[in-house]
Amino acid sequence: MKLNELEVDCDYFDFNEKFYQKVKPQPLLNAHLISYSKEACDLIDLAYEECETENFIEFINGEKLLKNSIPYAQVYAGHQFGYYVPQLGDGRAINLGKISRWHLQTKGAGLTRYSRQGDGRAVLRSSIREYIMSEAMHALGIPTTRALALIGSKHPVYRPYEEEQTGAIVLRMSPSWIRIGTFEYFAKQNDTKHLKQLLDYVIKNSYPHLQGLEYSYERFYFELVDRTSKLISQWMAYGFMHGVMNTDNMSIAGLTIDYGPYAFMDNFEMGCICNHTDIEGRYSYVNQPYIAKWNLEVLARALKDVCDEKKLLEYLQTFISSNQKHYLELMNKRLGLDIDLVGDSNIDLILELLEALEVSKCDYNFFFWQLTNLDSFDDFSAILDFVPYKEALLDWLEKYNKIVNNQNQDLKYMKEIMKKNNPKYIIKNYMLQEAIELAEKQDFTLVNDLLNIAQSPFNEHKEFERYAKPTPSEYANLQLSCSS
Repeated sequence: MKLNELEVDCDYFDFNEKFYQKVKPQPLLNAHLISYSKEACDLIDLAYEECETENFIEFINGEKLLKNSIPYAQVYAGHQFGYYVPQLGDGRAINLGKISRWHLQTKGAGLTRYSRQGDGRAVLRSSIREYIMSEAMHALGIPTTRALALIGSKHPVYRPYEEEQTGAIVLRMSPSWIRIGTFEYFAKQNDTKHLKQLLDYVIKNSYPHLQGLEYSYERFYFELVDRTSKLISQWMAYGFMHGVMNTDNMSIAGLTIDYGPYAFMDNFEMGCICNHTDIEGRYSYVNQPYIAKWNLEVLARALKDVCDEKKLLEYLQTFISSNQKHYLELMNKRLGLDIDLVGDSNIDLILELLEALEVSKCDYNFFFWQLTNLDSFDDFSAILDFVPYKEALLDWLEKYNKIVNNQNQDLKYMKEIMKKNNPKYIIKNYMLQEAIELAEKQDFTLVNDLLNIAQSPFNEHKEFERYAKPTPSEYANLQLSCSS
């Protein structure tokens, strides 16, 4: 379908204008296309060749609108690092409307009522990071927002203590942009009428099977608890750290949203912190399940006037056990072990693995890729040759081998499981930094190459074999800022 044939639905305008601000995007100067995702085009039935046109750049840049599109920014509140902020909102993101189930949003499109002290812009580096990671997470099977396209510009953007940057815009897509903080905003105003309207909207968009059912509001909450517990287990199993799990960054649809100072684990560290402003480690790797539960408790409190709060909090107590169950299932698959054979008896095996990985300074996802490709479980040199401190990991590998033999596991079957769950390529921050540095010189080839790798991480990419190796030690587990 051609761009001018796409038609959007602005269903958010069914709400009172307390929910949003109609706002015109503010185009970047000298905008140009950096990349677009064919996979994301397919989601809205957009012809690929349309993305090569000047019209497409003007559309992303806010100079042209799709049919029926009336741009707007959403209001929400949120707990940021545990402290309540009564009004936040889309300070640099502008919503364009919905196509099918996908709500389109441009990030970096200019000032809104909710920009506070911000400038409404996104810099090139953070835009590249969000664009590629959105697609990378989807390829790993982790629920996420998607990214359709990325444009750059010569528009100057200034950040404290930094040289002049250039502005960029990512066109993001999501089944929902509603956050826990959206509910907080109206709850703090004792606005029961609009809380119910928001619940009805969320159920219609993200939980349509609950429409018309008794206790649909409570059922929605129960399902969100389940979705979020599984989502966080996927983050943990693949060593992903979000970096800033404020309630305004937590999706009401159980998705990964708002990619800021995120990271995939390099060398495994249980207490790893990827956000350098997170001085106390609130959003460290190991804390993520507990913070997710805390955020869901905030939501339960926000819904107390329209739901049975006691039932919500009671169900929330299942979160950690559910999260651990999903996590163990995923980790068993990454190790090629049959959950029906091992049951819960290998919890210790997994905990011991994490300890061994940390002590040995082993690159987390590289370990699983190498384990998947061992010729036999009697020779571990392909793994150990890349490990600075070998003893603890060797002890674990020998224990693992005994379990495989004792359970008479079929090695061919094990390999099949592992190959489906252990990608050869994980997008690391040092790779993104290489692409960013080239992009700042107007060379976007690596951005597009990384997009291809991100969307097919289980495939061979011979030209980029070095990206399948452990992260170089000088770049391992570096911390990033929220503007990264």
